[in-house]
Amino acid sequence: MDLLRAGLLEDMNWRDNEQKQQWIAETDWLYSRQFNIEEDFFGCQSILLRCEGLDTLADILVNGQKVLHADNMFRTWEVDVKDYLHVGVNRLEVHFYSPVPYMTERQKERSLPCWNSYDPRYRGKSWLRKMPCSFGWDWGLMAVTCGIWRDISLVGVHRARITDVAFTQKHCNGDVAIDVTARISRVKGQNLHLVARIGRNGNDRIIANDVELPYTDATLPLVLEEPELWWPNGLGKQHLYTLTVELVDGDSNEIIDVWQKRIGLRKLELDRHHDQWGESFQFKINGVPFFAKGANWVPADILIPRLTRDDYRRLIGAAADANMNMIRAWGGGIYEQDEFYECCDELGVLVWQDFIFACSTYPTFDDDFMDSVEAELEDNIRRLRHHPCIALFCGNNELEQGLVADSWNERSMSWSDYGRLFDHLMPKLIARLAPQIPYWPCSPHTPIGDRRVFNDPTCGDAHCWDVWFGGRPFEFQREWKHRFMSEFGFQSFPELRTIESFTEPRDRNLTSYIMDYHQRSAGGNRKIFAYLLDWFRMPSGLDETLWLTQVTQAVAIQYACEHARRAQPRMMGTLYWQINDLWPCASWSSIDVFGRWKALHYLAKRFFAPLMVSIVEDRILQTMAVHVSNHLLVKKQLLCQWWATRVDGTMLGGGEMKVEAEPQSDMQVDIFDCADQIKKHGERDIIFWAYLFDGDDIVSANFQTFVKPKHLELLDPQIHVDVAAGDQDGEFTIFLNANYPALFVRLQIAGVDAQFSDNFFALDGSRERRVTVRPKEPLRLEELHKKLLVRSLVDSYAANE
Repeated sequence: MDLLRAGLLEDMNWRDNEQKQQWIAETDWLYSRQFNIEEDFFGCQSILLRCEGLDTLADILVNGQKVLHADNMFRTWEVDVKDYLHVGVNRLEVHFYSPVPYMTERQKERSLPCWNSYDPRYRGKSWLRKMPCSFGWDWGLMAVTCGIWRDISLVGVHRARITDVAFTQKHCNGDVAIDVTARISRVKGQNLHLVARIGRNGNDRIIANDVELPYTDATLPLVLEEPELWWPNGLGKQHLYTLTVELVDGDSNEIIDVWQKRIGLRKLELDRHHDQWGESFQFKINGVPFFAKGANWVPADILIPRLTRDDYRRLIGAAADANMNMIRAWGGGIYEQDEFYECCDELGVLVWQDFIFACSTYPTFDDDFMDSVEAELEDNIRRLRHHPCIALFCGNNELEQGLVADSWNERSMSWSDYGRLFDHLMPKLIARLAPQIPYWPCSPHTPIGDRRVFNDPTCGDAHCWDVWFGGRPFEFQREWKHRFMSEFGFQSFPELRTIESFTEPRDRNLTSYIMDYHQRSAGGNRKIFAYLLDWFRMPSGLDETLWLTQVTQAVAIQYACEHARRAQPRMMGTLYWQINDLWPCASWSSIDVFGRWKALHYLAKRFFAPLMVSIVEDRILQTMAVHVSNHLLVKKQLLCQWWATRVDGTMLGGGEMKVEAEPQSDMQVDIFDCADQIKKHGERDIIFWAYLFDGDDIVSANFQTFVKPKHLELLDPQIHVDVAAGDQDGEFTIFLNANYPALFVRLQIAGVDAQFSDNFFALDGSRERRVTVRPKEPLRLEELHKKLLVRSLVDSYAANE
């Protein structure tokens, strides 16, 4: 990042520049600066140098004297440096060492098998506590970072300071009892007090407690009568309280130190109980089971310090906008920045938090490694445990999926060494430091029977890659009977403007060297096109081809997520891979590296909607089954309508039913027999539609066909478009109708990024659709008229015919 800012490094996204920059990982680096110390600062009894993030092998020198050696990117390092400082100008130096020689030497001691190894220099990466995906992954570049990635500060301690604050909450009859335990580091003096306060919206409803501190820690009980609780997105509001703990001098009433965090009052559980299908895997919030829906999260930039709160707010906001209530922070990245969790708290997006171990074996037999990992875990559990968004701590990603065996070999580590970290150390630390947060050793994990048999449909969670890696048809996902789907996915390309950001015109062929270079999943582009051509006609031109890969991806994930909702309560969660990118490339993301929503993210907003109608076709029985799903916590009185049409919109019959949808449930409302229509018109001439109404409002709409869309003889839909100013400044309303059914209607504003309220939807030819849009740059109404592009599935191939 510093080399880029200084103009000494080329853009890592551009073409194959990644290859030119691997020398950075093989180079040592020196950061240095001068700083001034005033004389009164030396009145402190101790002066701590606090390094919150050093990446990764580093010696720290103060005025030429070595005070610390760091070897873990994820730890906070502290050392008393008062004896090394003087009044006036001082010098701090941080010497970073290339990780390559270290990894090479340690790998000679014992080779650590791993997946996702893209360069032989980096095969010993698991010897280091460093962001795994910086060494490359199957959706990202190799950029082995180095440097200061979180703040460095000097902390002066006069008499004492607060070193740790933890709290537990107990919910009973609408009240919440909070026990706040604070620990201090005392330098000198007596008569110290701890004061705990909790309040919200300024100073309303403050509850306070004050105790004398005879030792180094104390517990302060607080009771809130009928407080407002914190709920995940879609289930209620995200009420946040401010918890403050002050260390006070009892003689002078001077505040010596303050700890302050925003917290949420909620009871969250991982509920595992015996049921008719085996053992449940479901989350409960404030006593209520709910369906978890969302996606997996990877670091949003390979250069983490570039990310701002606005970046996190935009991405987490997009998750919430798509009706997600959970994100899995995947174990191949980092323990995210504080802003990430703060945004999740505010928006009601729960976090399944992996510890940073993924797709590799680890030297848990090495005591120094384990000591460093223990300190890392303690630091991060303490940092994250107060956030209401933290739903679960998970030990690792996919180690139990083939990287563990009875003994060490060329592919696996031993179960005994695996257990030392994931079955013993981690649960012990969580029980001590965060006893109210559930722990899960691995994703996926089979808790009953043989844990080597991953993806057991009777218990635990699953990573199902039957489609992408297994080559199964999209429809196969309807066979899933798992209890919780924590990972699955399908790839697509980003849109043309994103492609243009890293290519020259000569590269813009999907089989070019550069396009292949920006595809890191072996055979990925072949898989994309194999499925695209299975579902859709050959598209015309690069732009339409890119969009159609996104529609293919969206259909793949829609099949899985709608099935998961119909399988509730047997299956109680689905998190697709993945929501975001850190590199412009072909990937599984639903939002590209520039924050542009792909078709998948728009469809996710619909298939994760609180109230949803879905349809299951049966070509053998020639029927369409209509389902209604309710993910709210209240019963809903709804109206469901369904009908079949020909591709020209001619009505072939239908029905409707008033539906009493129970909370957190799915119900089949009808099976519509299409045999007569198929006999008369053929299955290639039929589209089946379903709408769900809450009062006069359409809350969900869907369609289904008996054949793949490529075999439908769709007509030019003749879409009519009008645009008007919206209710808010900078917002517009688009009105759309069509003479004939239109599938996957796509809205764009030429050359302008924009957020649409809906996109890639269907028009049945009889009903107007309204869409709001907010361009990301100011536009006049007449400009929007000129720049607005409206396309449908027919347009993707019309030029070829």
